[in-house]
Amino acid sequence: MQYFLMKSEPESYSIDDLARDRVTPWEGVRNYQARNTMRDVMALGDVVFFHHSGIAEPGIVGEGRVASLPHPDETQFDPTSHYYDPKSTREYPRWYCVDVAYVCTYPRTLTLKELGNDSALVGLSLTKRGNRLSVMPIDPAHGAHLQHLSN
Repeated sequence: MQYFLMKSEPESYSIDDLARDRVTPWEGVRNYQARNTMRDVMALGDVVFFHHSGIAEPGIVGEGRVASLPHPDETQFDPTSHYYDPKSTREYPRWYCVDVAYVCTYPRTLTLKELGNDSALVGLSLTKRGNRLSVMPIDPAHGAHLQHLSN
């Protein structure tokens, strides 16, 4: 089992939306490194930490699981979508996603400030400036510690 972090602004898609939908495709990722993580690294059942960004107190608010194998992100083919990519074709899609299933909402937000001050999380990529991809792997020791903090 591997650990990953996926970020979303709550007004775009929140942990409450995931709880309601139960499963959602993680669409709209337009960064090659994040795409490659979903396409090449993630596996069914991997843990996903759901992070709310773009708010006054950003942090990890819940957990999900990878619920599908990677598949083409359908938004790249839709000319009405904000994520449409005219260079992408069904034969040669550029953008991939995985489905994410809801697991739980944490009783409290694990804030960036708290995570940055935790000595067990030294080196956590989320707390490094300029290293905030929308999808990123989390070291297994850090992932286990994050799950411990959530309780």
